[in-house]
Amino acid sequence: MELMEAIRERRSIRKYEDKPISQEVLDQLMEAVMWSPSWANTQCWELVKVDDPAEREALQQTISKGNPATKAIVSAPLLFALCARLESSGYYNQKVTTKFGDWFMFDLGLACQNLCLAGHGLGLGSVVVGLFDHDAAAKVVGLPAGHELVALVPMGYPAQQMKPPKRRQPEEFLRVDKF
Repeated sequence: MELMEAIRERRSIRKYEDKPISQEVLDQLMEAVMWSPSWANTQCWELVKVDDPAEREALQQTISKGNPATKAIVSAPLLFALCARLESSGYYNQKVTTKFGDWFMFDLGLACQNLCLAGHGLGLGSVVVGLFDHDAAAKVVGLPAGHELVALVPMGYPAQQMKPPKRRQPEEFLRVDKF
């Protein structure tokens, strides 16, 4: 699949076929994350692949009421908890160096985008879940101090096709020289 095609066609998928994901596909997904860009190559991401049904149910309990991805937490063949190692990205000599502080959210966004686009290229669907009790979910996955759980990403072979949402055109968001 060509890159721009993957970018245009990837959708948030919340319903999956009951079809396992091969180790080969999992390896390719991890390679996509591995090659994600990051601040000074800090690679602050840490992923937890959650297989245990009881752990998935516990994570599902952390999802905010009304979240359309609630069922996907337990039904998707793959579920990743995307976590970040704190105080590395955006730091030099143990001091934060950016206006925005720790840069982990930016780096995790890049890694998450690579994960989801690679999955799409491999025929998988995914949805990035951010509306949940992050602290409770971190306890479920046993996250150690000095880390944050940023997103949950269920993945699998899509059982539904989604239409593209309306997009702003470049002339609506591109400014030249000044805002």
